[in-house]
Amino acid sequence: TYFLLPITLFILEDSTNQPNTNNRQPTTYHYIFLSIDVFIITKPSHSRNMAEVKTYKCASCGYECKHYSGRGFFGQKISSVVCMSCKTVQQITVGGIIADVAPSFSSEYGRLCPNCMSQNLTIWDEKTCPKCGGTMFASNESEFWT
Repeated sequence: TYFLLPITLFILEDSTNQPNTNNRQPTTYHYIFLSIDVFIITKPSHSRNMAEVKTYKCASCGYECKHYSGRGFFGQKISSVVCMSCKTVQQITVGGIIADVAPSFSSEYGRLCPNCMSQNLTIWDEKTCPKCGGTMFASNESEFWT
């Protein structure tokens, strides 16, 4: 990542070099304009994950689901949980500004499945298919989310 920061300097220079007296000649000034473009390069930081979503697909049964990583614009994360009742991967919003207003959103504990309203949720391991127990693989493509 880089940022372009344009900087313009204006320098006023007295070219007569005369002492400050009441009867001196008019002073001649030179204006110097200097324009610089500064590039600031930053390295990716592991503490500042980019928010992305990937599609996962089971190699055995073909079941597909989405998995969100990173944090959104308001500091929230989206946790992928497995509902043991309806055997699906579901996403629930955790933390961020919404947790300041609704404390029940501060963790995954005690939440309901958005699909069947069951409380039988566990954190998804990003490997195991909830339908058949097979292995799921992430696609190579990802999208950004906020």
